[in-house]
Amino acid sequence: MRQLSSTLLAAQKEASRTPYVKVEASNKHAGVVNLRWERLYDGAEDDYYHAATMPGDGSLVRVRVTPPSDSRKLYRQRVAAPGPQSDFSQWVYTSQYDVVIVAAGALGAEVSIFWINSDRELYHLKSSDYGASWGSPQLLTYSPTTAINGIAAAYKPNGDIALFFADQATLYVMKRINDNWGSKVAWDKTTGDLSGVAAVYDGDWNLFLTGQDSGDDFKLWSLVYGDGGGVAAGSWSGLQVLASAPADGDYEYRAAFMAKPDVYRGFFIEKFSGNESYNRPFWSHSVAESKFIDNLWHEPVPFNLESLYGLAIAHHGDYGWLSAPYGVWRAKLTAESLDLSADVLSLKEELALSGGSLSVELSNDDGNYSAPGEGDIAVLDIGCQLNFSPGYVTSQGNEASSGPAFILESYEHASAGGKASLVLNAFDGWSLISNWRARHQFRWNKQAEEMNVKEILTFVLGRVGLKLEVKTASSALTGDYPDFAINPGNSGGEVIRRLLSLVPDVLFIEGDTACVVNPLADDSSDYSYGSAHAVFEGRYRAEAGKLNRLQVEGYDPSEDEAIVVDTFAWEEIERLYDRLGRLEDRNIDSAAGAEGRGEAYLRGVEMAAVNGAILIPVNCGQQLYDVVDISDSRAGLSAAKRRVTGLTLVYSPRRGDYRQRLLLSGV
Repeated sequence: MRQLSSTLLAAQKEASRTPYVKVEASNKHAGVVNLRWERLYDGAEDDYYHAATMPGDGSLVRVRVTPPSDSRKLYRQRVAAPGPQSDFSQWVYTSQYDVVIVAAGALGAEVSIFWINSDRELYHLKSSDYGASWGSPQLLTYSPTTAINGIAAAYKPNGDIALFFADQATLYVMKRINDNWGSKVAWDKTTGDLSGVAAVYDGDWNLFLTGQDSGDDFKLWSLVYGDGGGVAAGSWSGLQVLASAPADGDYEYRAAFMAKPDVYRGFFIEKFSGNESYNRPFWSHSVAESKFIDNLWHEPVPFNLESLYGLAIAHHGDYGWLSAPYGVWRAKLTAESLDLSADVLSLKEELALSGGSLSVELSNDDGNYSAPGEGDIAVLDIGCQLNFSPGYVTSQGNEASSGPAFILESYEHASAGGKASLVLNAFDGWSLISNWRARHQFRWNKQAEEMNVKEILTFVLGRVGLKLEVKTASSALTGDYPDFAINPGNSGGEVIRRLLSLVPDVLFIEGDTACVVNPLADDSSDYSYGSAHAVFEGRYRAEAGKLNRLQVEGYDPSEDEAIVVDTFAWEEIERLYDRLGRLEDRNIDSAAGAEGRGEAYLRGVEMAAVNGAILIPVNCGQQLYDVVDISDSRAGLSAAKRRVTGLTLVYSPRRGDYRQRLLLSGV
């Protein structure tokens, strides 16, 4: 149950209550600002290697290399105050040619450009006044070959720099510490050829990487080069896969760029060589509040552009920027919200174990909501996030409990009898899960323990932008490492159901968070109904369990034989004779594991056999799977414990209606 202030807790138990509901629309998606890119420049420059960065004064510094047909010349550009009216077509030739690849970075007033030329020379060009003027190029080292398909630089806040470049299958790093450049150092990984690298410093140097693995499969990876934040200084983390494509297929990845304006935001190119071939930028962002090393990224999303060399991303102040030689885009980074509370005519929230919805009717008599997505109500558009917080008027004023968030799926204008309204229909995070389809194949724990159930669950939820919070957990959630595969086309709902079938834990979603609970029979009550908090009406049902005996079959690989264990609900068998069910799972490799699975399954059957519902004044902190106790002398109940498995909240001030109906199960 969500924690409530003492005044709000008292108000919802009063005999006379004044409702208050807060509804806001925001420009977030699963807790992360949804960037709406606006193209500011559409030029004729060739698509080739390029980079962009923004120093401390907010200027935009861009660099580009011309194609081999134009001698691979290096150009730079500085736009002092970039905006819709800026001229992004003016370039300055640096007198450098035969340039193989280029990178850029900035910190405060210092701006750096790095490149490697056809003589394998790696140069550094520096400006100390935000890119207004430049010194002379400094030769840093030589690359082993000219097969360089990725280069990136990232500053540390103290002015140190790490420069990364991918030479065939080897990633090198060079660091400038206290203005002194060290030697290049190779990583400790074994892969195939690499095709792109991007870097952001945030306690460590965090990398976005494209290329092939040692089996020639194409990969999009995350990787950390340690600086003592989460990884030891000078050490490399493991390569973690974001996307994968087989060597004999039609897909590959290249041209990585990354920045961290709020969360980590990465761009890369997906190259498709099949029928209707394309080179298309895709973007992704990390899950809100996650660490880079957790490798929790939203499923990559296509960007409406054809490009082989990708989109560089930079940021300053309230805006993020994208750059290619021939184009510049801008998007607002700031979180925005629109308070709809004063115009709410009615509202209905429905939360169930596998999905939730919110319907809100807004008064539109004055025409304020006639054009959603435009002008002053630009935030209110399909895809926006609706935040609903139930509350009451208390001695402290309007108080509410920060409740669930929903994604606006549709809206409908209605008019009748001289009145007008706008009806919003939104769904919770389960809709993100159900609409997700796996693009790639993933498999864990086939030959060794790689990820437990919790870690796989966290990864899958991350693909739709949800973070995982463990409230209570079984030992199986973190102790079991099942051989688990996700195949292309699998739906998120199917994958989550399969994962949860392996453990006794359950899942509910609130806002941008998926919460795990291990429901135990001896869980204590979170709240009481029937005494201080009234019960308007109640229905309490007991029924026969659908099963009372479960035969679980697993497999012992060491003995190469089946494991068969029966689990019984003896009291039910005595009353009903046995009702047999069977469950087979080769991930179960011990009798104890089979017994635990059977007991957890029969406990679920036992919980479902006790059910019912109560109608109550709204409890602003009520959550799914909370345990409550009910006293209802009319039904012979005294502090009887039940678990909340569904919730419907209705608010209609025209009818004086502000109530909740809770669906119940056994504990």
